Amino acid sequence: MDQFMTWMTERFAPRMNRLARNAYVAALQDAILTTMPLIFIGTFATIMDVVRELVPSWPDFSAFNTYTFGLLSLFLAFLIPYSLMEKKKQKQTRRQAGLAGIAFFMMIISPEFTDGNIVVKFSALGAGGMIAAIVAGVFVGFVMSSFGKLHLFKEDSALPDFVTVWFDTLIPISLIIVVGWVLVTLMGWNIFDMITNFFMPLVSLGESFGGFVILNFLSMAFLYSFGISTWVLYPILSVVALSGIAANMDAAAAGMAAVNIHVYEVTWIMTIGGGGATFALAIMLCFLSKSHRLKMMGKTVIGPSIFNINEPLVYGTPITFNPILMIPMWIAGLVCPIITWLTFYFGLVPIPTRVFEMWYLPKFIFAYFSTGSIRGTVLAVVLFAVSWLIYYPFFKVYDKQVYEEEQAALKQESE
Repeated sequence: MDQFMTWMTERFAPRMNRLARNAYVAALQDAILTTMPLIFIGTFATIMDVVRELVPSWPDFSAFNTYTFGLLSLFLAFLIPYSLMEKKKQKQTRRQAGLAGIAFFMMIISPEFTDGNIVVKFSALGAGGMIAAIVAGVFVGFVMSSFGKLHLFKEDSALPDFVTVWFDTLIPISLIIVVGWVLVTLMGWNIFDMITNFFMPLVSLGESFGGFVILNFLSMAFLYSFGISTWVLYPILSVVALSGIAANMDAAAAGMAAVNIHVYEVTWIMTIGGGGATFALAIMLCFLSKSHRLKMMGKTVIGPSIFNINEPLVYGTPITFNPILMIPMWIAGLVCPIITWLTFYFGLVPIPTRVFEMWYLPKFIFAYFSTGSIRGTVLAVVLFAVSWLIYYPFFKVYDKQVYEEEQAALKQESE
């Protein structure tokens, strides 16, 4: 165990943290996070839909979701190259890169032009086109950043800066448009379908039982317990989860059954108190600790834990690099996804068909709105009980250890 901890601390964790700081990974993270306020607004429509089911005369708020979450890929096509240029310290051309991203993305979704009208498959603009938007955004960002050191005018030129930026970006933007024109118009390739079909096996793997358990274990428990940012896997998780909920929404609209379980509306039910389902541990620290330090820590973290913010608990207790508490986090990180996936797979709880991103709500409330059923809340209660049983024996061991250390310190001070 000591050798494993040393390897994780000195080799694995630094490499993963370097990956998280990679310009392309960081740009994807920033781009997706930037869209969160719009997705939250889309979530508002979900709450209103629940009210509408009870009060049929209630107005239809679906437009709130259509023009927020429903345009997710279009937003990403702009934000990814925009963010990448910032990471590459080429801020002067970030807006042009974003606009080029939109242009290239619109080209590859192959809109149809008939009688002066443009017909766009609207689902391609939402989460259904997310993979294509990411590929388009990364390609545009790569081209724009590669030409970042090309300047047609000297720095001491009399021309205003914004004019020199115009000319500096003409070549890379032209190259981007030419690539899209050749592939889509001249060669007649459906780039959107090609990209989607190429990555579909990875998305399908993420939606499988094994993919669901492994990805959630790694992101919500294992990496987190070593202090590694869970945002490392966020781009992968978002592609799977957001594509999944979009497909579920389309299926429900067509009168078919939703089948995608790996969506945020499901995974966030498991994170009771935050990643690793630590709310049970927060309650134990606050109310059951003999140790003065752990009790004070519990009083500090119980409030944030109610709203699923557990960084103070994970880093303050600590769980990170603490074998006694890392082990139950790993166990919970495996058991909770297994229970959750099987529960939805066998139809005990309805699979979500609406966007609901309010992860900061207490989970017993969140589970009801995300699934549209009281059975979702029952599942959250079951997961909480399971996490309590997992954490309790390890908590008792750690509390006893810290309490004895405190008593020894007090005895030494009194002598």
